[in-house]
Amino acid sequence: MGNIVAIVGRRNVGKSTLFNRLTEQKAAITDPSAGTTRDRHYGKSEWNGCLFSVIDTGGYVSGSDDIFESEIRRQVALAIDESDTILFMVDVMGGITALDQSIAEMLRRSKKPVVLAANKVDTGDKQVYAAEFYQLGLGEVFCISSAHGAGTGELLDAVTQGFTKESDVVEEDLPKIAIVGKPNVGKSSLVNALLGREQNIVTPIAGTTRDPLHARFNVFGFDVILLDTAGIRRKAKVQEDIEFYSVLRSVRAIEESDVCLLMIDAADGVQHQDLHIFSLILKNSKGVVIVVNKWDTIGKETNTMKEFEADVRKKLEPFTDVPVVFTSVTEKQRIHKAMELAMQVYEDRKRRIPTHELNELMLPEIEHYPPPALKGKYVKIKFCTQLPTRVPSFAFFCNFPQYVKEPYLRFLENKLRGHYRFTGVPIRIFLRKK
Repeated sequence: MGNIVAIVGRRNVGKSTLFNRLTEQKAAITDPSAGTTRDRHYGKSEWNGCLFSVIDTGGYVSGSDDIFESEIRRQVALAIDESDTILFMVDVMGGITALDQSIAEMLRRSKKPVVLAANKVDTGDKQVYAAEFYQLGLGEVFCISSAHGAGTGELLDAVTQGFTKESDVVEEDLPKIAIVGKPNVGKSSLVNALLGREQNIVTPIAGTTRDPLHARFNVFGFDVILLDTAGIRRKAKVQEDIEFYSVLRSVRAIEESDVCLLMIDAADGVQHQDLHIFSLILKNSKGVVIVVNKWDTIGKETNTMKEFEADVRKKLEPFTDVPVVFTSVTEKQRIHKAMELAMQVYEDRKRRIPTHELNELMLPEIEHYPPPALKGKYVKIKFCTQLPTRVPSFAFFCNFPQYVKEPYLRFLENKLRGHYRFTGVPIRIFLRKK
């Protein structure tokens, strides 16, 4: 385990901007409106060969009517608990506020190494304003501009100087499971239930999670990275910039993952938005498990589950070879079953079929049901092989690849699925000139 640095401070002092600079990514959502960052956000940073993790915390709120106030306080407390070094940011133009003083007092009590950064020192004449922050009793004050990068070198020297653990040299190549779905289907609650603690802010308001969040899940024989994403909304509902970036985060989480748990609300069934997310997963050739959540709220008869599953598969056509699991996150019903299925899909996605075995199985199938003739031309497929890609991809070599149409490609895919378990795994098929 490497060193962890938590960036804390009151709202709108520039924590997310500094996080983006340290991790060299636009991962946290930054917006001029105060309190934009609502969940902790993790990233990797490196300074002078020293690799460490950075946590961007939610804004520290006081005396506000914001529903997130108490939750964000807990998020900051959690980040302080998990970190080895704390980077406390203040706003040089705002001076010391009562909130800055109360945070400083809390940090002194934490007994963790604290580095104090006075942000928004964009010009040399502003350095004089930083002197008052020595009153906080946290030692040296580092003048920085997180927007322009000024002073961050000296700041990082101070941050890494206090490290006691050896740095992670190589990030482990663990399976990445993205938890996706439209807002308020229980994605964050599922992460919390799996981890056994309050990892995310969970409120009745849809779309509370705005940034994707990475968490390691290493219990019950699992060792994976969970990616909890912002709820994906239809574009018509994405009215403010911040929601737009949330959607991008979710799309990127799908791109980054190996397998997606697509959560569907049992009360709503499969909606247009669910199908949109499903198509995003297929476009990116990721593994998928359908998780029908809030199943405890549905009145049941003998065949309710079977009928519901049949309806789900009908709506997902033509790709119906997917695992479906019915969960109640609040009751913790079948949540580990969902993880087991995700790991099964992950393993099947890595399946490699020897070329000789593939030809022995597929060529007789093709001979029995050859591609239909087109314009008097007969298509002859003589050879097939699996391509060396991360996604199961197969090349079939023939004399007239341009004459093989979509229905026959689906026939080939179905035969592959009949011989090998690729449940929940998209397959790509290419026809090539021999």
